[in-house]
Amino acid sequence: MRFAIAAASALIAAPSFTAQAPDLATANPIAGNWTYAATSDGSEAVFANESGFPQLWVQCRRAMRQVILARPATAAAPLIDIWTSSQTRSVPASFNPATGRLTIVLDSNDRLLDAIANSRGRLGFTVSLQPTLVVPAWAEAARVVEDCRA
Repeated sequence: MRFAIAAASALIAAPSFTAQAPDLATANPIAGNWTYAATSDGSEAVFANESGFPQLWVQCRRAMRQVILARPATAAAPLIDIWTSSQTRSVPASFNPATGRLTIVLDSNDRLLDAIANSRGRLGFTVSLQPTLVVPAWAEAARVVEDCRA
């Protein structure tokens, strides 16, 4: 009986090894910078971490009126979960092993893009088996969205 009580107490007191999603409403964005550039078929904003490694791409394909969001990945995942201060959505994703990117494609009029452009302070991107990416919400991503709507 003592063993059963001790075992139950150990289970209750043991830390959880299940990965907990961070509270994105209060999570600190990673350090880094956004850059914006016009491209031959639209524009692109890239967020790179402090070491200069790209962590997120936001691209406009103006002719197709599409906005593409991508993040580095080593394997396929069915979805990217996107968090903004006003909306959260899971979006089907595709993986390109040649570029090492997990990508989603949104119509330029998708309301999730408005939520990304107007998010307060941070944007969160979650993919199964990868750490959540939280980046600062700067104007560069909004410029890409507006370029695709023009």
